[in-house]
Amino acid sequence: MKIGIISDIHDHIDNLGAVLQQLGDADVLLCCGDFCSPFVMKMLGERFSNPIHAVFGNNDGDLYRLTTIAGNCEQITLHGELAELEYDGRRIVMTHFDNIARAIAGNDRYDLICFGHNHQQEISKSGNSLLVNPGEVMGGLSGNGSSFAVYDTTTGEARLVNLT
Repeated sequence: MKIGIISDIHDHIDNLGAVLQQLGDADVLLCCGDFCSPFVMKMLGERFSNPIHAVFGNNDGDLYRLTTIAGNCEQITLHGELAELEYDGRRIVMTHFDNIARAIAGNDRYDLICFGHNHQQEISKSGNSLLVNPGEVMGGLSGNGSSFAVYDTTTGEARLVNLT
């Protein structure tokens, strides 16, 4: 199974469109927060038809409308600030915050820990856990441009993809 991982969209819908096009064959999409405006959630629902799991970030201002739009898209599950999932026997947790992800990593409870917030791409190991920060969809802040990650549940490996 192929899982797409994105974070830190910050209303950059052109970049989001390019990322979603690249992730069109992903079985699941994980969104690690900072959508910012509700129209981003609407775009996700319109352009990605497979399951989407999302958590809030620190820059998501209109939580009511983000939640309402997610509720109107049957493939989107908005988990709040932390999501625990399982796909193909792989235990996955997702949060927006890097400090929370690192605290969770210490107990080997999860195979995959996804996060964003600091806009810095990362794939690292902590015990038996793989930590993945896909970087930023928005591009421009980290110096790496717009990026995302792909996790393969069969191999347990992730890779980063830079669009620019």
